[in-house]
Amino acid sequence: MLTIGIDVGGTSVRAGVVDERGVLLDSARAATPGGEKALEDAIAGVVERLRRRHDVGAVGLAVAAFVRPDRRSVMFAPHLAWRSAPVADRICSRVGLPVTLEHDANAATVAEHRFGAARGASVVTLVAIGTGIGVGLLLDGTTFRGAHGVAPELGHLCVVPDGRACPCGKRGCWERYCSGTALAATTVELLAGYHGRPTSLAREAAADPGSITGRRVAAAAREGDPVAVRAVAELARWLGQGLALVADVYDPEVIVIGGGVSESAPLFLDEAREHYAAALTGASHRPLARVRTAQLGDETAIVGAATLAREEHGTAR
Repeated sequence: MLTIGIDVGGTSVRAGVVDERGVLLDSARAATPGGEKALEDAIAGVVERLRRRHDVGAVGLAVAAFVRPDRRSVMFAPHLAWRSAPVADRICSRVGLPVTLEHDANAATVAEHRFGAARGASVVTLVAIGTGIGVGLLLDGTTFRGAHGVAPELGHLCVVPDGRACPCGKRGCWERYCSGTALAATTVELLAGYHGRPTSLAREAAADPGSITGRRVAAAAREGDPVAVRAVAELARWLGQGLALVADVYDPEVIVIGGGVSESAPLFLDEAREHYAAALTGASHRPLARVRTAQLGDETAIVGAATLAREEHGTAR
C-alpha cells in the first residue's frame, strides 16, 4: 500500500506519498506554525491534500522531538509546540488513518539503511542537520532509543561552555554551532567585525540581520563571498569535531549526513572529514567510519516515516 510520511520540523511540515520501494510519488508542505492546534491543523491539512490524489493506508510522522518508547506521544520538542502530547492519537482522530510516530532522525536512519547510503551496514549513525541537529543510531538494523526513548540526543551536547543560547534551555549546544540556524548566526557575528569590501551579503545584513539564513549564506559561499566562506568553514570545523565525538562513543561503520544543510555538503564535507580524522581518538590506529551524504536527500525522514507506517500498519488493509 501507499503511505504518507511527514517530516515535522521547526521550519516546515513536509509530507509525501511513498511506495514500498521508498520512492516519493507526490508531496505537499506547509509552514510550521506556533501552537499545538495550529501545528496539528497543518499536519491534517497536508494529509488531506495528498489523500485527495492517492489511496493511502497509513501515516508516519517524523518529528524533531523526544518520543515516548511506545511511539504514541511527544514528551518535549525544542523547536515545536508539543509538551507531553498524545500526538499519534490526535492525528489519527483527525485524519481517520493509522498513525505511526517516530523521532525524525530515527526515521531518516531507517530510510537510509533500507534504501540509501547505509544499506547493508551493521552500525549506522545518521546526523540530520537542519534547523538543529538530530541523530539516529541503528545497531544491527535495530533502532537504539535508550531507556526512555530519547537517545541519542547529541545535538544538545554542550560543546561551548556558556555559549550560544539554545531553545532546549541550555547554552553552547552542538547544534548552535553546526546547523542552518548556526550558519546564519555565525555569519551575522562575523559580519559585525567585517571591514573588507562591501558585499551583497553584508549589505543585506546591515539592512535586516534577520534576512540572513543558512540557505542564503550557502548561496553566498558558492559565489565566493569571503564572510560566507569563513562561516561555512566554521560549520565544517564544528561538524568534524562533533563527528569525532559520535565515532568515539558509537564506533559506527557508516555516518550519514542528512537534513536540509546536507544539500550544501560540497561546500563543507571534505573539510569536515579532515577535522573528524584529526579529532578522532587514535585515528591512525583504527578504521574511520565512512562519512556519506544521505542518498535520499531532504526526503529521507519522509521516506523513513512512511516506511515505518507501512511496516506497522501494512496488514491492516
